[in-house]
Amino acid sequence: MVLWRAITWLHLIAMAFFVGGQLLLAVAVVPALRGAEDRGPIRAIARRFGYGSLVAIGVLVATGSALAGHEDKWSDGALHAKLGLVVAVAVLIVWHMRRPTLHALEAAIFLGSLAIVWLGLTLAG
Repeated sequence: MVLWRAITWLHLIAMAFFVGGQLLLAVAVVPALRGAEDRGPIRAIARRFGYGSLVAIGVLVATGSALAGHEDKWSDGALHAKLGLVVAVAVLIVWHMRRPTLHALEAAIFLGSLAIVWLGLTLAG
């Protein structure tokens, strides 16, 4: 029981880092630095968040897979929808890395991430 609570906790911490970081960037960092001539600070922040996000995604995949197996959720339609959105968000992230000036991608990634959290809550309930 304690092990599965710890795995769930790790899953939630990784999700909070990934989605919370996106929210911080979208609401505070990007607007504050938007007019700056030197784009170096925003690139450095985004790069560091990107590295942290890679770790968070690894934790999410590992813990999510373990939880889905433990809770026998692999045949659940909500999990299939969540995994489809995860793939879609991953594609958007790669696209955004190649075209960082397409700011609509940032919004799509954030909205997709929120939908993934919603589906995660549906699965947990």
